[in-house]
Amino acid sequence: MHRSHHTIPPDPSPRLTGQAASRLVTAAAAGDSRSWDALVCEFTGLIAAIARAHRLSETDAADVAQATWLKLLEHLTSIQQPSRVGAWLATTARRECLRTLRVNRRHVLLEDGAVTSEPATAAADSRLLRHERDTALWEGVRCLRPRDQALLSLLMAEPSLPYQEISAVLRIRIGSIGPTRQRALERLRRELDGQGTLNLLTAA
Repeated sequence: MHRSHHTIPPDPSPRLTGQAASRLVTAAAAGDSRSWDALVCEFTGLIAAIARAHRLSETDAADVAQATWLKLLEHLTSIQQPSRVGAWLATTARRECLRTLRVNRRHVLLEDGAVTSEPATAAADSRLLRHERDTALWEGVRCLRPRDQALLSLLMAEPSLPYQEISAVLRIRIGSIGPTRQRALERLRRELDGQGTLNLLTAA
């Protein structure tokens, strides 16, 4: 079976119900290419939004999307809750983004090792601190429950997503986004404090 997802335009607003998603996953696992294409069409926008939230380059974002779909392809027959395939994809995409950031950070460190001028060293230190903050932040987000992860990732996307799209993606009322965000941020603050990285994110 040939499964291609490169020509399907992204749709940032998944509309599948749990039962419909489950049926598509089951059919795709059985070899139905149309069901696979429907899944890709439905969730490509969500994966792209998560990549934007991690401030990845266009090339890195494309690599993250490809890796995420490949992992779904590998695990189609073993997903325990196929009705929550969207949450599974979101979690996988975030992990791939974090992996990419770690790789990029190592490249920055290797490149900066050859720089000796004081201004360049200061810039390298600033980039390193920014990478450390980003890594700490997303490691904390990854420890939250899937719904908190999805909401915070979409709210931090660049360019920013309108609340209408976030509401459609997460299937929550627009008026609930603000209070839900506050609760998610409080849980994130407690998580970062428990990991000992809260001071890193709040340092000047």
